[in-house]
Amino acid sequence: MTGSSQISGKIFSCFLDTEAATVEFGRRLVQELPTDALVFLHGNLGAGKTTLVRGILRGLGYAGAVKSPTYTLLEPYELRSRQVYHFDFYRIVDSQELEFIGIDELMSSDALKLVEWPERAADRLPEADVEIHLHQEGEGRRLELVNNR
Repeated sequence: MTGSSQISGKIFSCFLDTEAATVEFGRRLVQELPTDALVFLHGNLGAGKTTLVRGILRGLGYAGAVKSPTYTLLEPYELRSRQVYHFDFYRIVDSQELEFIGIDELMSSDALKLVEWPERAADRLPEADVEIHLHQEGEGRRLELVNNR
């Protein structure tokens, strides 16, 4: 991982040269996030959104498999230190579909909320505390973080 290791200010950018660097960034990032943060993850297919989520979960001590909840929309993780909800809205056609999972209650819960493809449900989501944009760049990826808090 190249770039500063400390996240400060409104905007942060770094180049992550490997998958392992993306996981490590997630491990470090979670230490900076409030327990109830809402984090939007933007990027094309294969940009590393789920890999970053895996790193965040590893940073909280989760050792199991981490998959993108593309078909289930939500994968909950109950950890000792906090509750984590991992959302993937890639397959959402109409944001009203989110009623079935109780989106309003989930968004207001005291849990870390990680949302892939938030633009597909923008009219149903509150403003994110943190937005992360991942862009493939050569063999690695460019990560840009915007802190809205």
